[in-house]
Amino acid sequence: MAIKIKTTDEIAKMRVAGRLAAQVLEMIEPYVQPGVTTEELNKICHDYIVNVQQAIPAPLNYRGFPKSICTSVNEVVCHGIPSSSQKLKNSDIINVDVTVIKDGYHGDTSKMFFVGKPANNDKDKRALKLMRITQECMYRGIQQAKPGNSLNDIAKEIATLASANKYTIVQEYCGHGIGAEFHEDPQVLHYVTEENNIQLQPGMIFTIEPMINAGNRHIKLKKDNWTVVTKDGQLSAQWEHTILITQNGNEVLTKREEEQSLT
Repeated sequence: MAIKIKTTDEIAKMRVAGRLAAQVLEMIEPYVQPGVTTEELNKICHDYIVNVQQAIPAPLNYRGFPKSICTSVNEVVCHGIPSSSQKLKNSDIINVDVTVIKDGYHGDTSKMFFVGKPANNDKDKRALKLMRITQECMYRGIQQAKPGNSLNDIAKEIATLASANKYTIVQEYCGHGIGAEFHEDPQVLHYVTEENNIQLQPGMIFTIEPMINAGNRHIKLKKDNWTVVTKDGQLSAQWEHTILITQNGNEVLTKREEEQSLT
């Protein structure tokens, strides 16, 4: 496994790309409303990345992916394709996954949104809890991202919290190294394995992006060969940040304004 340790110049470019990716999620939030189509969200993000940020939406045409962002709604685990026929409705949950290329380097992040105003019922409460616990899984994983620790230390925190809430972790998809390439080594698994016992070093940059299911962990791929859904049809949630390992901890390259307390 050839893990790339980023140079000072590369880190500077990754900071810019990460900030731009975060700004896309901040920009799109007011548009995530009942009645909007996921294709409309895609177009707004595409136009913002290309025309305002003067950057490139990395997913577009990546291995044949047809859109500029991923929009994963309800039981969709990841890689949902924006569509003009998919209108968001009250109580949907949606993950918007954004990757921006600027000056040859990638910033990759995603956020969950609850559509409309939550009702005071068990269904909406369960959805909100899944979103909240999944975000906390990511944050706890980030806290373990520091020199001297391993990828397993990150995975253990995520797996422990998910299990305590009777949730399951998708094992077929994971975080990844990132830089000039969209996907680099290492693979960042969100559950503990022997292969995941890789020591963290300053200059490593990778994503932490747990995919947590309300039901069992099993998934299936739809006929479009991109959209991944839970096999049992239950909800799934995901949050993602791009992380730089520093000399004494980490830097979240994709943190949003609402997350300024993140170190």
